[in-house]
Formats: sequence, C-alpha cells, structure tokens
Amino acid sequence: MGAGTQLGRVRGLGSAKSGSHHWWQLRVTSAASLILDFWLIFSLLRLPDYSFATISGWITSPLVAVPLALLILNWCWHLRLGLLEPIEDYVHGGNRILTLGLLYLWTFGVGGLALFALLKAAFMGGAG
Repeated sequence: MGAGTQLGRVRGLGSAKSGSHHWWQLRVTSAASLILDFWLIFSLLRLPDYSFATISGWITSPLVAVPLALLILNWCWHLRLGLLEPIEDYVHGGNRILTLGLLYLWTFGVGGLALFALLKAAFMGGAG
C-alpha cells in the first residue's frame, strides 16, 4: 500500500458484493422451511394412523408429494447455505477444497437419494 489517504487505502476492500445475496437466500429458505415444516406436521397429525398402508397412500397424492419434494430440496439447499459460510471463512488451503467438495457431495447426494425415494413411493404407492 502506498502512503495515500485513508480513503485510498480502503478502496477495493470490504464486501465482495455477494454477502447480502447469501444472507437473503438463507432467510428465504428459513421461511420456506418453517412453512413447509408446519405443513408436514399438521398433515401428519390429520392422518388416522401411521401404518405403512396409510403413509403409502398419503404419499401418492400430488398434493403431498410435491410439497414433500419442495421440503427435501429446501432442507438440502438451506443446509448447504448454512455450512458454506463457516467453511469459506475458517477452512483454508487444500482442506477448504476438500471440505467444500464433501459438502456439495453430501447435500446433493442426500437430496437426490431422498427425492428418488419420495418419487418411487409416490409413483409406486409402496408396491416395491
């Protein structure tokens, strides 16, 4: 740094212009999760029993399968967002790349498996 003014020394520093976007996404996924979590709890409480046949029949409804898919996607995205910032801030070097790779592998892997299981149950009705 040169011996310029204080303003000249701080130019170019500060926000990378993406912090507010990350913060906003985290708040939106939190709100969506809250709404979808309440929907899940109340719709499960409305079921007459929790037998395999009842749950299988419940999942086959598009009015249930679609919000459940949204819930899975939202949970995985929110998890990724929540863990991304501490990893980017506190993990350095090669460990950072490895940790970010594991984070993405875990969230997309678990989300994909959960969606597959949900779609299989929704389309097959627990028949397989």
